[in-house]
Amino acid sequence: MYKSTLAIAVAVGVLAQQAGAAGFVEDSKASVTARNFYINQDNRNNLAGSTNNKPSKQEEWGQGFIFNFTSGYTQGTVGFGIDAIGLAGFRLDSGKGTAYNKNSVNKGGLVFPSDSDGRAVEDFSSLGLTGKVKFSKTVAQIGTLMPKLPVVNYNDGRLLPQTFEGGQITSNEIDNLTLVGGKLEHAKGRNSTNNESLAIAGAGGAAGVRSNAFYYAGADYKITKDLLAQYYYGNLDDFYKQHFLGLTHNLALPVGSLKSDLRYFYSDSDGKNASAEGRLAGYKASGYQNNGEVDNRTWSAKFTYSLQGHALSAGYQRINGTSDFPFLNQGDGSSSYLITDVQIGKFQRAGERTWLAQYAYDFAAIGVPGLTTSVIYLKGTNINAAQSDRSEWERDFTLGYVIPEGTLKGLGLAWRNASLRSEAAGQRDQDENRLIVSYTYNFL
Repeated sequence: MYKSTLAIAVAVGVLAQQAGAAGFVEDSKASVTARNFYINQDNRNNLAGSTNNKPSKQEEWGQGFIFNFTSGYTQGTVGFGIDAIGLAGFRLDSGKGTAYNKNSVNKGGLVFPSDSDGRAVEDFSSLGLTGKVKFSKTVAQIGTLMPKLPVVNYNDGRLLPQTFEGGQITSNEIDNLTLVGGKLEHAKGRNSTNNESLAIAGAGGAAGVRSNAFYYAGADYKITKDLLAQYYYGNLDDFYKQHFLGLTHNLALPVGSLKSDLRYFYSDSDGKNASAEGRLAGYKASGYQNNGEVDNRTWSAKFTYSLQGHALSAGYQRINGTSDFPFLNQGDGSSSYLITDVQIGKFQRAGERTWLAQYAYDFAAIGVPGLTTSVIYLKGTNINAAQSDRSEWERDFTLGYVIPEGTLKGLGLAWRNASLRSEAAGQRDQDENRLIVSYTYNFL
């Protein structure tokens, strides 16, 4: 795949000669997002330097820049184009007392990569290129990707986003049907400049065994304008195979509206993870009394009632099987497509049963556009453990404001506060605050 990236770079010069072609330039878009990000974590129980090597307090502050360029396509039956994303992060504050990373050789800290003595680096940056080809309503891409699908979901919870490297084809040839298929080979963490191979939790983290092949395919079908059905398949070679079924429905009521979101995952072992020898070699999944083999069925239902600026949600998720819910996780920041994937926790442990309640309000309903807030509470029980079934809970609060007009139109400010209390093994209680200021300037 690194050779493919080189080929993309060479293609830039070729496409530049065709830049005058209608569509390539006219349909191009370029923007830069400035993101100022501050985070502090208070790890309240266990001693610093315990199993997860986190200090009792972690605090980092940085300024990030995300440059996005999306070209149009050259003329002809087959159109060619190229996209680029440039990422740069600069440390504003991060001392050894609050960002020390004992495992600096293997992974970074909360926000920044770590240097050889465990301190946060002063700055880090990377460039990703993506070549693309369009025929009719089908687009093929190769290079840097940021998929947001049920079986693979990039993480954007820090200063800079996570990216992947691979190839993908997206087709909309049939009305109301979107087909997606692809292969990923590497991931670049949100606090890293390195392309790393892929893994799941339980496989040893940054220093564990990896795979260079994640295959995925799926379909989104709009049965009606208010009813969406989904099927997706994901396969991390030598780790797991996963099937996903989803149904989303929006119902207009005489007063307000109701959104229903139903999800089901079936995950099983693959390749080396399916054999005792392979698991002994490190191809393992996290879980309880599963000997490291992937064995998981997860289903969830979430319902949201909206009225004017109010939105009230209730949901339930149940995890069956002896392994935790498997998803791409290299140990440096990851996201899953679970209704319980929130600010700190994911509530994805073997046997866990979670209910949630959420309230959100958009102040535009009372004449204050751009101001929003939400609070969510989750309670997980029945976590499988050696001593007994364990539980955990999390409460998240978010307050955000985006200036709707004037000179500073689009400037966003957000405060995210969360508390997690957990009896799960290896999980420390945490209180966390994030302060984010962001602004996007469009060049084209």
